[in-house]
Amino acid sequence: MKIYIQQNGVLMTGKAWEIKAKLQEAKKSFQTVQQWVDTIHSANSRPTRNASATAKKKIGSSSYLRPIV
Repeated sequence: MKIYIQQNGVLMTGKAWEIKAKLQEAKKSFQTVQQWVDTIHSANSRPTRNASATAKKKIGSSSYLRPIV
């Protein structure tokens, strides 16, 4: 999932369930998307670009890299 914060809104790309989960998470702290964007812009003076191409690791998963055989 990728999130691009722009001056007039938010562009979210990814699977529907990922976007829905991120909006549910943001809903806990903000009532509107505009409040979310304003908060991000007030925290940073430069445009914010957050992108994550990989999923978060599960708790307890090993960081050991296994060779491909």
